[in-house]
Amino acid sequence: MGASADALRRIPSVERIAQAVRTQGVAVPDRLITSAVRVELALVRARLQAGGDAPDLAAIAGAAAARALALLQDAPRPVVNATGVIVHTNLGRAPLSDRAVAAVAAAAQGYSDLEYDLGEGRRGHRASHLAGILREITGAEAALVVNNNAAAVLLALEACARGREVLVSRGEAIEIGGGFRIPEILAASGAILRDVGTTNRTRVEDYAAALSERTAAILHVHRSNFAQVGFAESPPLQGLSALAREHGLLLIHDLGSGSLIDTTAFGLAREPLVQESLAAGASIVTFSGDKLLGGPQAGVLVGARAVIDPLARRPLARAVRPDKMTIAALRATLGHYVRDEARTHIPVWQMIGASPDAIRRRALDLAEGIANCAVLPSQAAVGGGSLPGQTLPSYAIQLGPAYGQAADVVARLRRMSVPVIARVQENAVWLDLRTVLPRDEPALRAALTGLAPRLPPVPTGAASRQRQAGVGRRGGGEGSCGK
Repeated sequence: MGASADALRRIPSVERIAQAVRTQGVAVPDRLITSAVRVELALVRARLQAGGDAPDLAAIAGAAAARALALLQDAPRPVVNATGVIVHTNLGRAPLSDRAVAAVAAAAQGYSDLEYDLGEGRRGHRASHLAGILREITGAEAALVVNNNAAAVLLALEACARGREVLVSRGEAIEIGGGFRIPEILAASGAILRDVGTTNRTRVEDYAAALSERTAAILHVHRSNFAQVGFAESPPLQGLSALAREHGLLLIHDLGSGSLIDTTAFGLAREPLVQESLAAGASIVTFSGDKLLGGPQAGVLVGARAVIDPLARRPLARAVRPDKMTIAALRATLGHYVRDEARTHIPVWQMIGASPDAIRRRALDLAEGIANCAVLPSQAAVGGGSLPGQTLPSYAIQLGPAYGQAADVVARLRRMSVPVIARVQENAVWLDLRTVLPRDEPALRAALTGLAPRLPPVPTGAASRQRQAGVGRRGGGEGSCGK
């Protein structure tokens, strides 16, 4: 039922609400206050039209003040990732190493030799900062970096297959993050998708049967964000490479995550390596910079010089080129691989490689003195469209029922001065320490200290039962926290 005309007339005016905001001492320009008030009034009218109640003047002014202040805050805001998902897409994916952070700051705060050849004293190329080190690490003849992996695939297809057919297994015509789909990327590039095989089983013979004079390339997409089990089959990359060579076609391998380190060393399933794809004969290998590589958002293309070098001269390459801060961060991240220190210096690999015992000790230290909680075994995930279904043993701080409903608790954690992002599991709030960076521990401790329980103390009998479950006073059971 819509709002009555009388109810709408009782809504305070813009100027009256703006004055109420000013009396709160909000240090915001008047134009931002007025704009925020108008947005809030539009929301009020919509609620009234939907049959809701109108908030009072103070409530509208408070909401408008918060909205105006939010416009002046720097963004994105730093948060503590206590979800247990290492490469968390919604939280910015891979955190950068200290060296990469310093490189970004150095590139951002002044001038640099981004496109200047210091030796020759003339214009240089931004690609030169990354091409050499990528060749060294991967063994590729040539390399090119763009702003993300979707752009890398798009550029490869646009340059090599516009107006011609690209063979893709039906089981690989997948959707990646943000709703982007492989068929749509092909369409945007001007290439023509030719499905081969079936959803669950595709063989080299299926590609061979689909060849025609219009075929330009084979696109092999690594299913990095989901797994097929059971009656499933995919052709080996070496078989596709042999077929491509025989018919003078390009083989483009979209690896997605772009691991340079053997994941089986950490008890995880095997993630295909960039080096292996090149060795198997792929003409172009594309992968992300901000997933298992552990660097900034970027898309990397490596492969044969005769194929990669012309890509850099395409107009699209300029449209998707990386900026100086991305180049600085990626160069510093790749430097860790060259120095054989990726496992110890890149946060993603530090978190993947952390021992459960070390995580448990950190959790117990953080939970010391915190009421109504427990340190319990947990399962963390790599995330970011990498190693689907694979988990790593971890430990988490579980907050007890004295803090209130889980949905309310996670909302309170998000409102901390440094927001803490937790997960809800078994109707309780869990804070997984595998994904909490050491530099974020003080912020997490402050959040836990400020998160006062909202319910009265648990009766003795119930407290005893909670201790048996691992929730209660330290000493009431291994892994329990302070009361």
